[in-house]
Amino acid sequence: MAIINKNRRINPLDINQDVTIGVRFPLNNVNIFKGTTTVTEQVKSNLINLLLTEQGERVNEPDFGVGLKRLLFEQNINKENLEEKINFQIGFYIPEITLMSVSVGSIDDKNKVYLTISYRFNLDGTTDALTTTFE
Repeated sequence: MAIINKNRRINPLDINQDVTIGVRFPLNNVNIFKGTTTVTEQVKSNLINLLLTEQGERVNEPDFGVGLKRLLFEQNINKENLEEKINFQIGFYIPEITLMSVSVGSIDDKNKVYLTISYRFNLDGTTDALTTTFE
């Protein structure tokens, strides 16, 4: 029986758990003093920040952001354009990940929009997903 060892890549920032890498989202009473300790947590926080920020809202970065909140009262959501915009924003601002799929749905009578994004980390090939709901 042969055992094949896989090389596991670890980001050097993940080694010291006593050092925070960045800010954890959402900013609330729990997360205000608690940062992210791994690169994967920080990438997820960066993705949330990218999705919720309106273009023109960030100082010196007028093209940063997807602006998902304005989709809440849209009559028809163009899913292809939204996926293309998310893919472009991730490719430009979060190059550590590759977008795999975007799933958008809405419940019109309750003014609810939900979004699921699946992505892959380029460093080690692991996958993760993020689901958000807007009311």
